[in-house]
Amino acid sequence: MTMVSRKMLPAVMVAATLAVAGCASSSDVDKLQSDVRTLQSDVASLKEESRATRAESARAAQAANAAAAKAEQAANAANAAAERSQRMFDKSLRK
Repeated sequence: MTMVSRKMLPAVMVAATLAVAGCASSSDVDKLQSDVRTLQSDVASLKEESRATRAESARAAQAANAAAAKAEQAANAANAAAERSQRMFDKSLRK
């Protein structure tokens, strides 16, 4: 940066700040603050919904695991019954 640019930088920054501050009315600032509060509230609601959804998902996963275990037990019982039936049939053929 040249020496003139360095000297003018603070003045440009002050002018830019004043220009931006002068462009925003207090109603604009109030509206933005209200929007920020609304967005913060929305984020909090979404976090709560997300937590509830994760909890529901965990419960559903537990129920699915329990159902899978019961199905496996039923399949094992059916296989055992089929094997007993087959043995009984084979035994009856040998007589």
